[in-house]
Amino acid sequence: MTQPQAAAGTGLAGGTDRTVPAGGFGPKLVVPLMLGSVLNPINSTMIATVLVAIGGTFHAGAADTAWLVSCLYLASAVGQPAMGRLADRLGPRRVFLAGLLIVGAAGVVGMLAPALSWLIVSRVLLGVGTSAAYPAAMALLRTHSHRIGVPTPRPVLGLLSLAGLSSAAVGPVLGGVLAATLGWRAVFAVNVPLAAVGFVLAALWLPGGRAPDLKAGVTTASDTAAGDTAANGPGERPSRRGSAGLDPVGLVLFAAVLTALMFFLMRLDAPPWPLLGVAAALGAVLVRWELRRSEPFLDLRMLARNRGLSLTYLRHGMTYLVIYCVMYGYAQWLEEAHGMSSARAGLVMLPMSVAAMGTSLLGARTRGIRAPLTVAGVLLVAGAGVLLVAGHTTPAFALAAAGALFGLPQGFASTGNQAAVYAQAPPGGTGSAAGLQRTAQYLGAITAAALIGLFYGQRASDSGLHDMALTSGLLAVAVLLLTVLDRSLRTARTRS
Repeated sequence: MTQPQAAAGTGLAGGTDRTVPAGGFGPKLVVPLMLGSVLNPINSTMIATVLVAIGGTFHAGAADTAWLVSCLYLASAVGQPAMGRLADRLGPRRVFLAGLLIVGAAGVVGMLAPALSWLIVSRVLLGVGTSAAYPAAMALLRTHSHRIGVPTPRPVLGLLSLAGLSSAAVGPVLGGVLAATLGWRAVFAVNVPLAAVGFVLAALWLPGGRAPDLKAGVTTASDTAAGDTAANGPGERPSRRGSAGLDPVGLVLFAAVLTALMFFLMRLDAPPWPLLGVAAALGAVLVRWELRRSEPFLDLRMLARNRGLSLTYLRHGMTYLVIYCVMYGYAQWLEEAHGMSSARAGLVMLPMSVAAMGTSLLGARTRGIRAPLTVAGVLLVAGAGVLLVAGHTTPAFALAAAGALFGLPQGFASTGNQAAVYAQAPPGGTGSAAGLQRTAQYLGAITAAALIGLFYGQRASDSGLHDMALTSGLLAVAVLLLTVLDRSLRTARTRS
């Protein structure tokens, strides 16, 4: 096991001697990171309540306004690892601030948009800009941990998860209030003051510097054996940072593969098989290109060596595939098959959000990683079982309890997989690793949307819900097995 070698106040390569908060992880460090971390999830969900109004303004149908949802997910899926890579190389504080500037510009574009196409541009910019916050925050915490010689406390990581979960929950409500009082353009305009406040706080309070120079073999107490050994293999030296850039060709190929997959998944009712062939061909080109690069955008060799991190991505993506199926599909079934109004369906779904926030706080207080992830898998299986016997005559309180069964594992999975990525990421690559974690999550969201369309067809029904529950149950069992059989989680532990 690597022993801590960094003393408090140790400078970093390329860093500054910025004053850090007393105690190492005080509000001045955490508050700007939390504010930045809410921007992506809140923009993902806030748009849901204004799609009809936007369509009415620009005389666009549901198929056209749906691009406002999918384009942000696609931009985020590509932007998260890209911004994470930049954070590892240019410094997380710089990337964090740059992302907030892009978010502010996106808010202005959306506020003044004369056509739907301009709103799509705004949403793409929002996806790119908001993608900077989470991977930059994870990289900054690890860099700051190295600076002061103290591992990042697990509750600090938990606060980032809580910020994302809570903002996603209040997003639809906030969007509805803004649209009702100021019009739908306020949903875009609100990003301007949020980004401005975040920028000022980050500029004043966040420490600068980049991740440690790994050529000298300097690591921190947070770079545990689980992270170092899994990333590089026994006896291997940590991967070098290098001075290469972003690998734009790899980035473009990665984006092209995700785009082709998204278009294929969105038409599972009548699969456009040639698109799957295009995605496979582009994937082969991507693999060949990245394997020939000394500093690839997608480090396939590291992922092959770091089995624990690769399994964490798979487990996280599958977990959120199940959660998003319920989050989107369950609400639709409550309205169309159970005959509930939008407001009542929202109230039935509320326990899911509350439960997720509660278990994210509980998960942040645990030291181990494997136990909460195992509990999450068990709860996912139980929730799927409840939905298998639910029907349009099931009482509302029972339906609310079923939703909570999926909220509980969401909090545990969010904090647990986040802690796993932090422990398993290669030194100097925390930002990139965190970005790929979010990419796995967004792929789960895109796949969930496609499966819901396949299960429900033109209208949600009990049989469609049961098909979704059965599929979710099988996926939940796979998630549970991936957790129980993953030996790297047995030794992974963060200090609380």
